[in-house]
Amino acid sequence: MSEHIEVLLTEEEVDARIRAIGEQISRDYAGKQVHLVCVLKGGSFFLCELAKRITVPVSLDFMSVSSYGGDTKSSGRVKIVKDLDESLQDKDVIVVEDIVDSGRTLNYLLGMLRGRGPASLRLCTLLNKPDRRVVDVNVDYTGFCIPDEFVVGYGLDYDQKYRNLPYIGVVKFDDYK
Repeated sequence: MSEHIEVLLTEEEVDARIRAIGEQISRDYAGKQVHLVCVLKGGSFFLCELAKRITVPVSLDFMSVSSYGGDTKSSGRVKIVKDLDESLQDKDVIVVEDIVDSGRTLNYLLGMLRGRGPASLRLCTLLNKPDRRVVDVNVDYTGFCIPDEFVVGYGLDYDQKYRNLPYIGVVKFDDYK
C-alpha cells in the first residue's frame, strides 16, 4: 500500500490564519510576556511561524509527548519523551500544539502543567478535529477546524514523513492489488 497527499489548506491560507492568531495573542497579552510551550515534534513548525507574529515579549520551551507511534490514530497512552527545561511558576503560558484530535494527550498534558503553578494556561492549536474528541479540552486559539481525516504537512507527519510540506494535506492510501 502506498499513499498520496491531497491539499486541504494551502500555504497562503495557513500563513494568513497564523498571522491572525499572532495578532489576537498580542492583543490578549498586551503589556505582558507570554511563555510558549511547544509540543514537539509537530508543533515546532507552527510555533516558529506563530512566535514571529506575536509582538509582546516571548519566551519558549519545548516538550515531547507521544500517543501515536507509527499509527494514524492516537493510542490513548501518553508518554512524556522530553520534559520542560524551565519552571512555569507565575508565567503566562500558552501550549502550542499542531493538532487536537481525541483530546486525551492534551487533557493529560494541561492537567500536569496546571500543577506547575503558571499564572495562566491556554491552549493554541493549528488544527482542531472536534469530531474525534473523546475527552473535552478547551482550545483557546484555533487555526482551523478540520474534518476527521488524517492530515500531514506544516509539521504534522505520517510515520515521520511529510512534515516539511508547506501546506496541510490529507493522506489518501492507494490500495494496489
